[in-house]
Amino acid sequence: MRTRLSTEQRREQLLGIGAGLFANRPYDEVWIEEVAEIAQVSRGLLYHYFPTKKEFFAEIVRRQRDELLAMSEPDPALPVVTQLSAGLDVYLEFARTHPDGYRIVHRSAGDADREIREIREAGMAANTDRILAALALLRPITEATRLAVRGWLAFVATLILDWLDEPKVTHEELRDICVRTLFAAVDATP
Repeated sequence: MRTRLSTEQRREQLLGIGAGLFANRPYDEVWIEEVAEIAQVSRGLLYHYFPTKKEFFAEIVRRQRDELLAMSEPDPALPVVTQLSAGLDVYLEFARTHPDGYRIVHRSAGDADREIREIREAGMAANTDRILAALALLRPITEATRLAVRGWLAFVATLILDWLDEPKVTHEELRDICVRTLFAAVDATP
């Protein structure tokens, strides 16, 4: 029996169902009909909220990215290494408690089309700018530094995905590996 929900509640329900499905399967293997069936709504109602499958997926990716960016906003009053560690702690905790959302942003979005990848890229750019702003307190920022930070972000995303699949090290060990790797990559001392 279908439950009556407000417009916002129904939208949230659909996004939650979609997040779970897209996190565990490639984009092409998730069907709108399946989302509608799980939510016990008509396919037409789902399309009322999201006109296309791509727009549905884009909203899921955008929301997960924005939630993570908001949660990891750095405190510029803290020392650089503390800012970085705190940001990594947020990412690791988010990944641990929202593995579907993390996988969507860092695994599923990478396999999607250009517009979806641009949503993910905007998150990577925001993180790059945050890290470079903090590192600027320690050393001059060069194009090589920017490139190292971008590469480091991809490295961290891959490590966290691997950690979610097989958590063989602790949260703290993984965070410390990531911190040390960034400072080595940019040739800076915390």
